[in-house]
Amino acid sequence: MAELQQLRVQEAVDSMVKSLERENIWKMQGLMFRCSASCCEDSQASMKQVHQCIERCHVPLAQAQALVTSELEKFQDRLARCTMHCNDQAKDSIDAGSKELQVKQQLDSCVTKCVGDHMHLIPTMTKKMKEALLSIGK
Repeated sequence: MAELQQLRVQEAVDSMVKSLERENIWKMQGLMFRCSASCCEDSQASMKQVHQCIERCHVPLAQAQALVTSELEKFQDRLARCTMHCNDQAKDSIDAGSKELQVKQQLDSCVTKCVGDHMHLIPTMTKKMKEALLSIGK
C-alpha cells in the first residue's frame, strides 16, 4: 500500500517538474546560452571579463534550479514527517497490544491521508514556483 502511495506522489511531482522544465527552465537555459555566446563576441574583452560575463549569464538558471530543489526538499520533508507520525502511531498501537492487521490498516489509512493532503499542496506549490521562476527570469 505504501509503495502505491509513494508512486502516486512521485508521478505527480515528476509531472510538476516536467511542466516547470518545459514552461520555464528551458527558456532560461536558452537565454543563458545565448547570453554566454554574446559574452564571447566582445573582441575587446579580456579572458577574465568574458568568464565573469558568462558567470553572470548563469546566475538566473542557477537560482531557478536552487529554488526548485529547495521547494521539492521542503515538500519531501513535510511528507516524510507526516508518514513518520503514522509510523509512530502504529508502533504505539503495537506496544499497546493492538492486533497486527488492525495496526497495518491504521498505518495504511494514515499514510493514504498524508499522501492525499500533500497531493493537494502540489498545485499551490507549482503556482508559487512558476511565479518565482518568472521573477528570476526578468
